[in-house]
Amino acid sequence: MATGWRELFFGPQPERAGMVEPLVPRRTFADVILPPSTRRQLDQALVQIKKHDMLFGDWGLGERHDTGLGLAFNFAGPPGTGKTICAEAIAHALGKRLLVVRYAELESQWAGMTSKNVSAVFEAAKEQDAVLFFDEADAIASRRFTQMDQGYQREANSVVNVLLREVEEFQGVVIFATNLAANFDPAFERRIRTHILFEMPGPEEREKIWRTQLHARKTPLAEDVDFRALAERYPGSGGDIKNAVLKAAQAAIAEPGEDADKRIGQRHFADAMEEVIGAKRVMDQSLFGAAAPNLPLPWNGDGAATPGDELRDDVSALAARLVEVEDTLVAIPEALQRLEGQRGEAQRRIEQLVASAEQDREGARSVIAQHQAAWERRLNLVLAASAVSIVLAVIAIALALVR
Repeated sequence: MATGWRELFFGPQPERAGMVEPLVPRRTFADVILPPSTRRQLDQALVQIKKHDMLFGDWGLGERHDTGLGLAFNFAGPPGTGKTICAEAIAHALGKRLLVVRYAELESQWAGMTSKNVSAVFEAAKEQDAVLFFDEADAIASRRFTQMDQGYQREANSVVNVLLREVEEFQGVVIFATNLAANFDPAFERRIRTHILFEMPGPEEREKIWRTQLHARKTPLAEDVDFRALAERYPGSGGDIKNAVLKAAQAAIAEPGEDADKRIGQRHFADAMEEVIGAKRVMDQSLFGAAAPNLPLPWNGDGAATPGDELRDDVSALAARLVEVEDTLVAIPEALQRLEGQRGEAQRRIEQLVASAEQDREGARSVIAQHQAAWERRLNLVLAASAVSIVLAVIAIALALVR
């Protein structure tokens, strides 16, 4: 609560309030195994970043475009495919810090403060010249409500509107990562410069991932270990393989016998991978026990597109156009508010002119009154002089009669 009151009265302070976690990046692209297509898209993204000044400066595009000069990237794909590591690797390649947004601290108990917090984290990234990273971004960039009957719906829509504006105006590097790209508000499609699909690794990549998860000299392996066989038998992400390696090592070390004689064998890796796959099946169950694989997903087990992609793309394009119309409608109240402000300013100006005219009229009245008083004084003097003259004449006549 103390943090809430400080936030209300003193405004957002991202790092102090824990809204962003600053990281000095240590992992590089050498620490992640990616399919060739994903790696190619990331290389192109790095070129965009490093040639940004040339594009908008030397080539003059910055003089033709006022907004959208930043570099916004969307890393989309199944869990465990390397999105977070690649965000850190990009920051490392640029020699910049990585600011990871923490949603639990970003959301505020005060109405309107979450939107201000969103603006504050972008301002912090600008001040520190850091790469801003929204992990699990669908939590904050989700589709806006079409009906706003409740306060939380208006608040959520306001947050998305502010986020769209900040992405449009931000001139640094911001990365969104999501496992559920379909949940994104369609308006982000235009505002995000590059969308990169992190596909599930193939057998070649999986074999390399199995090897990189183990220490080349210290990890004791049995002679029957065959990483190629594991890669071909078990499709999965890098995160799945990491979990399997840890489970296999824990199972091997827990077996009875002398520690010096313990080894991780093929059966440990196979059992661990079966356990990981079983856990995923449990998590894939719906509330009523139906398996989630029966539902339409943006990718299938091997990372290939599903038959409904074209229809979904058409729907997304239509939704994007509808959102653009909605953006225009949302901008109308702001325009009306500006016009109302201009009308109020004109009204105040008119009132000032009327007050000035009233003051001038009162001044004229005062001058007329002063002139009238002066004429009255002069008239009184003339009348007095005339009276004196008459009296003197009467006295003179009387004196003449007496003589």
